[in-house]
Amino acid sequence: MSPKQSTPADSQGMTVVEVLPGGPVCGSIQPPGSKSLTNRALLCAAFADGVSTLSGALRSEDTEVMIEAIESIGVSVVATDGGRSLVVDAVNRSQLKAADHRLDLFIANSGTTIRFLTAALSAAGGHFLLHGVERMHERPIADLIDALVPVQEGSIATQSPNGCPPVLIQSDGWSGETLSVAGAVSSQYLSGLMMAAPIAAGRSGGTSRSTSLRVEGELVSVPYVQMTAEVMRCFSAEVSLDKTGDEDSSPLQINIKAGGYHSQDYAIEPDASAASYFWAAAAITGGDVTVNGLSRDALQGDVGFCDVLEQMGCEIIHGEDSIRVIGATLHGVDVDMNEISDTVQTLSIVALFADAPTRVRGVAHNRFKETDRIGDLAIELRKLGAVVDEHDDGLTIHPLTETDSFSGATLKTYHDHRMAMSLSLAGLRLPGVKILDPACTSKTYPEYFADLEQLIGRAHHWSN
Repeated sequence: MSPKQSTPADSQGMTVVEVLPGGPVCGSIQPPGSKSLTNRALLCAAFADGVSTLSGALRSEDTEVMIEAIESIGVSVVATDGGRSLVVDAVNRSQLKAADHRLDLFIANSGTTIRFLTAALSAAGGHFLLHGVERMHERPIADLIDALVPVQEGSIATQSPNGCPPVLIQSDGWSGETLSVAGAVSSQYLSGLMMAAPIAAGRSGGTSRSTSLRVEGELVSVPYVQMTAEVMRCFSAEVSLDKTGDEDSSPLQINIKAGGYHSQDYAIEPDASAASYFWAAAAITGGDVTVNGLSRDALQGDVGFCDVLEQMGCEIIHGEDSIRVIGATLHGVDVDMNEISDTVQTLSIVALFADAPTRVRGVAHNRFKETDRIGDLAIELRKLGAVVDEHDDGLTIHPLTETDSFSGATLKTYHDHRMAMSLSLAGLRLPGVKILDPACTSKTYPEYFADLEQLIGRAHHWSN
């Protein structure tokens, strides 16, 4: 069961959107830039040695939070082309460690921002308080803090019960070169430490040092760690990911050589997690949707969502710069989604229209996202008439059996962008599905409902 049940805001007076059914969805689309890549590139550029230009960037609540945070430490970010191009000038960041007063950074509910900056600012040195909205202060970060304490020259600690933010940092950099981190809760902890390593400075007069990171136990969302390494390499960091033994289960060790980051011009891929909604639209409706700008070789592991759709019966056509999904009769599957956990909610809607149950495994860490993405998801799927079995590491979704008699449902989003986007897809097949608080998609995809409307070729119904 859920460790803590989310409590959505009162729905009275809240905007509601209803996506209307209308047959197979056919067309092509290119989602905005990847949030994961945008925030990683912003972090590396903010601690590089000059001016970097990021093209294809995502402009959303999460990336705005990262931009405002790095601006508060002296980094200039100039946006053009509607925010899709960002010029990041880090030349004034040298004042950071000399600051003799505390800087308070508001992180809202951006997990990537607080995890990446906690590690980076710990390594860079200075006096900071990182805080956010109420839900952020309920999201554990203790494993990251525990990894930093042994190497911290100064102090770093959480300010809420159970190892949750705010995070208070009083740092003169790192005094050690070897760190260990638990891998089972969030790969963002490891990614944060990885990106901080080239920044790290200790007693040795502020010089960069080589760093080794050891992952203790199972590592979730491995593709995100590989993505982090690739972004770091693009900004001139030397990173190697090595197993410490011959078995697949052997602990991972990451070695990062001294040298720091160098400014770059960096192009950001479209967001593969966002693309999953459009691929799912094809699967759910028996349609034909092409997502442009992504390929099988994309940095983002979430393109693997298409492999699951293929197991369910869809036809997948991989182009040099596109992935096309053609819907067909859907079959239930038993799938470990540890490496593509941000697409679990998307798959759950597809599973409603399969011919047999779908078992999702390996995503226990989803309980600690913007909301409990196992327990809260199960609650909302049941409102659609589904039978859902909740497990510690995922859930089993049984197909809908009486869609002809379905009379509608109002679904809560728990202010979770992925709940809003995924649950809205049920409306492509079921009448009367209303989504509360659709504006919460601004966290990663402000134009989602407009883009979905354009793809399906009909207007949604909006009300209060």
